[in-house]
Amino acid sequence: MAAALLAAAALLVSGCSSPGSAATAAASSAATPAGTAELAALPRATPSPLAPYYDQKLSWRDCGVPGFQCATMKAPLDYARPGAGDVRLAVARKRATGKAKPLGSLLVNPGGPGGSAVDYLQQYAGIGYPAEVRARYDMVAVDPRGVARSEPVQCLNGRQMDAFTETDMTPDDQQETNQLVGAYKKFAEACGTHAAQLLRHVSTVNSARDMDILRAVLGDQKLNYVGASYGTFLGATYAGLFPDRVGRMVLDGAMDPSLTARRLNLEQTAGFETAFQSFAKDCAKRTDCPLGAKGSTPEQIADTMRTFFQKLDAHPVPTGDADGRKLTESLATTGVIAAMYDQAEWEQLRDALHAAMKENDGAGLLALSDSYYERDSDGHYSNLMSANAAVNCLDLPPAFTTPEQVEKALPEFEKASPVFGPNLAWASLNCAYWPVKATGEPHRIEAKGAAPIVVVGTTRDPATPYPWARSLAGQLTSAHLLTYVGDGHTAYGRGSACIDSAIDTYLLKGTPPAKGKRCS
Repeated sequence: MAAALLAAAALLVSGCSSPGSAATAAASSAATPAGTAELAALPRATPSPLAPYYDQKLSWRDCGVPGFQCATMKAPLDYARPGAGDVRLAVARKRATGKAKPLGSLLVNPGGPGGSAVDYLQQYAGIGYPAEVRARYDMVAVDPRGVARSEPVQCLNGRQMDAFTETDMTPDDQQETNQLVGAYKKFAEACGTHAAQLLRHVSTVNSARDMDILRAVLGDQKLNYVGASYGTFLGATYAGLFPDRVGRMVLDGAMDPSLTARRLNLEQTAGFETAFQSFAKDCAKRTDCPLGAKGSTPEQIADTMRTFFQKLDAHPVPTGDADGRKLTESLATTGVIAAMYDQAEWEQLRDALHAAMKENDGAGLLALSDSYYERDSDGHYSNLMSANAAVNCLDLPPAFTTPEQVEKALPEFEKASPVFGPNLAWASLNCAYWPVKATGEPHRIEAKGAAPIVVVGTTRDPATPYPWARSLAGQLTSAHLLTYVGDGHTAYGRGSACIDSAIDTYLLKGTPPAKGKRCS
């Protein structure tokens, strides 16, 4: 599920997881900026123009997936003008399987932004969450507006996306810089052409308000919710807007809403360096490490990785791809980043690196990159990357607005990650040319009066660095911080009995873990 768990505001890794020295340097400034506004709660009473949406009845039908039902829910395209048109949202559920008293609905979201919650429900949560949880809850998902089945934002076609993902993300001269800027402009213009009206209304605030309509339509007084990665931002936003309607809420792999896009991208860059250092230490213990002999230092392995990327920049490697794609530096970097989300993929990454570096075969790294972008073997992409940019570029002003700003920031990004810094710095330029001006700003979310909320952070999470979980837990007045000391993106359902037990107990009994509880 790596691709569904993208997290912040860069194009590649924007929100299916103890920072090292580089991450610590970047995260040391992660305190909430002075003067950051708090997200204000909405009035408790439902405005009369929204009553038809809250009173609608869903018509459930068979999904074509055994055990699941699907429906379409209407929400106002523009909450400021409810009569100006609707957006149709795809909803799916799997009814509680047990005979004990049901606990209502449990809404799940895997992150992104852009990850399909319906796919996540049908392929994992609805069948893979603990049986005790599935026995007591109706498992429910809604694809957020602009995502997957919910009037998806569509920008480039498959061939155009191939060209876009192959674009050199580490320009060496003005010509390459112009090519990268041109690629960003073409992507943005296509989104503006194909989704002109929708692009203005796919913010996280709007999607959180959609979730409240769904809560009411399902007949629940409170919203029970498990969100991963960007899904934590979505859930926290809901809590800030509707604190009195928060039920049992788990925010796993937390984002920090108080940070600017630039800070998010810089600190995430450091997070991926932390993950790479863990991978490098593990690789150095093995005889099959393609990045160095057994016993190599992480610094030596990082140097070899950078040298490999530089070679690809000049000489892409064949992949045997049916569409003739070669392994470029940008695709290889994406493939390595994809494997950082889950240590279970480290073996696959070692094999892919060995094939590319020793056998001139880039198929393995290309496969990792394709999984990240959700590209299938027919050359079709999901709308993950289109929705990812659409939401991120609306939620926050751009990290950078000119190539010159990126060039000035390169030393800071390279310090945060010698391996990924340049790539992720240039990726942070993606919102500069967006056709719609951002409507959001960095803000605190306190959710005063909300029931206990469990915020989960993983100490070596690449995509949502651990300091973000600490910060969000410090903002939310009712938060209980649960820490997983380990690798990978997010923690629930990833092998820690301690984490799973704490979250299951909370979901089933309403008892949150002790504040500050740590698991390994």
